[in-house]
Amino acid sequence: MPPFSLSKSEKTELYADALSGLTQHHYSNCPQYSKILKILGFDPTIKHAVEDMPFIPVRLFKDYDLLSVEESQIIKMMTSSGTTGQSVSRIFLDRVTATNQTKVLTKIASNFVGTKRLPMLILDTKSVVKDRNLFSARGAGILGFSMLGRDVTYAFDEDMQLDFTEVEAFCNKHKDENILLFGFTHMIWEYFYKDLAKSGRQLALGNGILIHGGGWKKLSEQAVDNDIFKHLLNDVCGIKRVCNYYGMVEQTGSIFMECNYGYLHSSIFSDVIMRRTDFSVCDIHETGLVQIMSLLPLSYPGHSILTEDAGEIVGEDDCSCGRLGKYFTIHGRIKNAEIRGCSDTYAS
Repeated sequence: MPPFSLSKSEKTELYADALSGLTQHHYSNCPQYSKILKILGFDPTIKHAVEDMPFIPVRLFKDYDLLSVEESQIIKMMTSSGTTGQSVSRIFLDRVTATNQTKVLTKIASNFVGTKRLPMLILDTKSVVKDRNLFSARGAGILGFSMLGRDVTYAFDEDMQLDFTEVEAFCNKHKDENILLFGFTHMIWEYFYKDLAKSGRQLALGNGILIHGGGWKKLSEQAVDNDIFKHLLNDVCGIKRVCNYYGMVEQTGSIFMECNYGYLHSSIFSDVIMRRTDFSVCDIHETGLVQIMSLLPLSYPGHSILTEDAGEIVGEDDCSCGRLGKYFTIHGRIKNAEIRGCSDTYAS
């Protein structure tokens, strides 16, 4: 079914069953997760409302190898972004989970950019995706979104320098087509926008659709918000369609993408709750800690995670873009949380 097609009542019913099933699965197969639920006094055999189901802090994946399948079934390990000296999350994927993540990412993104595979320009370097068995969040993002494109071309060389000749040739080759661009927010700003702005060179990307994500902290420190980012990119390359997304390696695939009205949207594969400091559920328009849920993780207990971000739910089922589900904004990292976005950690 279409990824933004369930109303509140339909989605609540789906998630009450699906999350309950996932919770029971991980309780039965992941010893650490089972211990957490026992300490909490949570009985997974009893049906609970979605907001009453347990969540685990995202930082737990940095301290423990959490698996809900046999090690022999793991085909891939992914790591979160992390600056030097930081520990990183380790996420273990079996074939079913990895396949579903790829399918869902494609399904969600296609709702925003169309189902036709477009010529694709990656605003990064090819070296980051060389090891296909051990992925960073950055590499996983690049490979995941590359499924949407064809004639995939990398804009930066091995030294993270913009290869203007290569990019200009790509633009000329596809000047009469829509093209898809993908990259991480701060890296686009630091190595693409600033290079073009400083050199005075222009690129003809008016037919481009840019998808980006992976951390705003470094741009916020430079007083660059989403609107400024879009405006200045348009100045140097004429790009008008820019779509931010929110996601993390702990729930790869079930991302939240930004609509034309500037809101992030939960799909039928993902949901979001904002929680107060006592973990009670926030009201609409109340800022709280972001809890994200996904129906995809089978090989590890990542189906309900409390992040270290602050956010605000703006509404549900009534966004002007027409997509059903909750729509929200992210206000940034909570105080004292580590930097962890792909862009921000690379910059650090």
